[in-house]
Amino acid sequence: MSEKTIIASHADIERFNGGEVGRSPWKKITQETINAFADATSDHQWIHVDTERAAASPFGSTIAHGFLTVSLLPFLLDEIIEVRNSEMTVNYAVENLRFGAPVLVDSEVRLILSVNGIRDIRSITRVTLGVEMEIKGEKRSAYKGNIILLYHFR
Repeated sequence: MSEKTIIASHADIERFNGGEVGRSPWKKITQETINAFADATSDHQWIHVDTERAAASPFGSTIAHGFLTVSLLPFLLDEIIEVRNSEMTVNYAVENLRFGAPVLVDSEVRLILSVNGIRDIRSITRVTLGVEMEIKGEKRSAYKGNIILLYHFR
């Protein structure tokens, strides 16, 4: 794994505006992870948890919940960037997130992170991060979109 990008100020983020920040290491999505997410969210739809029935589906196996893949964002972000000097980081919005391909059980995924916009709002850094979840060996991404975070740098 490459070193994390250190973000300690508005200027640190600004240097990436309009470009890629980095890519996370690959993470395998196991059936155990899918089952745990199903239990945590009470979403036990058969396409996620019934391995026999899902084997006969058009996917040929179970698939991860779309929101499971989105819930990996904080973990995968932390694999790419290390934020310092922020007294608080707040999730502000998710914009234009579109699912493009299912994540089959035992697939590996990674996050591609870019900065699509940055603003200083009364000393709060509002950053629009482009997020794309790539699936190893697949042409289409699991999803693409933007998340907006507010960093309260000291």
